[in-house]
Amino acid sequence: MGHRISLAMGALSIALLATACGSSATTSPTSPLSVAASATAVTVPSTIGGAVDPNAPEVVEPGDIPDNQVFVAFPSADGTYSVTVPEGWARTENGGVVVFTDKYNSVTISSMASTSAATVDDVKSNGLTDVSSDPTFHLVDVQPVTRKAGDGVLATYEIGSPPNPVTGKKALLAVERYVFNHHGTTVVLTLSGAKGADNVDPWKVVSDSLTWTG
Repeated sequence: MGHRISLAMGALSIALLATACGSSATTSPTSPLSVAASATAVTVPSTIGGAVDPNAPEVVEPGDIPDNQVFVAFPSADGTYSVTVPEGWARTENGGVVVFTDKYNSVTISSMASTSAATVDDVKSNGLTDVSSDPTFHLVDVQPVTRKAGDGVLATYEIGSPPNPVTGKKALLAVERYVFNHHGTTVVLTLSGAKGADNVDPWKVVSDSLTWTG
């Protein structure tokens, strides 16, 4: 199981790097940082040997998901599951990984065949290989979780976004990664946004919406 998750993370990492900050509602790939130049940023006082680290991620204007955000169902191409995602967000696909983005907020969905459900140890050892080598990565926690789709594993972490094309800075993102399994299919659902954004309710809507249809 750990090996299968590790393979899927390679495709997931490509999609995350390409779409972490997309903004326009389109089904074709868009510039992932097209809105980054207009974001208000405050430098995080990270230091290395007493000096300010110029490569440290920034805390940007959070960009909360609006309370009136409409959500729509997104069915998988193979008919095995459906997930509710925010309506109007830009959509990109790469290697079977689907990403919906708006500013620094994103919903990333990938799936793979599996012989057993992932455990906390599986996720710690193989489920974060696509992001754990990033120097800005900081693991917060990995724990069991239960949603309407059943029991799964939730990893929470922080990481820098792709660099702003104007300033070269990275935004500091707070990420929730869910791993669920059902009848030989594992779905990895990754939700991210600028640290400080109040996305608790929208992320609960999305993570609780996973429905097994196959």
